[in-house]
Amino acid sequence: MVRRILSLACVAVFAAASLGAEIKSGPQPGDKFPGPFHPLNVTGESKGEKACLVCKAGGAPVAMVFARCADCEMTKKLVKKLDEVTSKNTAIDMNSFCVYLTDDTEAFSKKLESFAKSSNVKHCTLAIDNPTGPEKYNVSKDAEVTVVLYVKRDIKVNYAFKKGELTDAKIDEIIK
Repeated sequence: MVRRILSLACVAVFAAASLGAEIKSGPQPGDKFPGPFHPLNVTGESKGEKACLVCKAGGAPVAMVFARCADCEMTKKLVKKLDEVTSKNTAIDMNSFCVYLTDDTEAFSKKLESFAKSSNVKHCTLAIDNPTGPEKYNVSKDAEVTVVLYVKRDIKVNYAFKKGELTDAKIDEIIK
């Protein structure tokens, strides 16, 4: 009996450890919306300016992404898909933006401008903010990509991915 309990305890510890790999990053469903912030907009209406993308969106549906890698193929794929979805949903004023978290503004700006041009990204605004992310947004330093979907500043869904965890299947789930 003791052996069985110990073996079940080991299984529970192993399962908890593997589940512990998940991270919490950014505002969560049920949280009070953290409010406005002003990243440097690299593309979009306010290109070259620090402007609030949350404010611009108002009560419309929004896909808000925080990313740490400008060259990651899966992040680029996510941005392209969000751009397509945003383009198809202009009737409901859908907005999307990806804020890259870095202190290398100049290099990231060039990479993001090049990516937007070569991929024809027009509806998903690309922006840059500091490496820790906007104050009150609690973006985890361990998250390579954080995706928050919200409407009327009510957070509906949050996805957080460590380096290498964002896959085609997970992008499809986000897009749904």
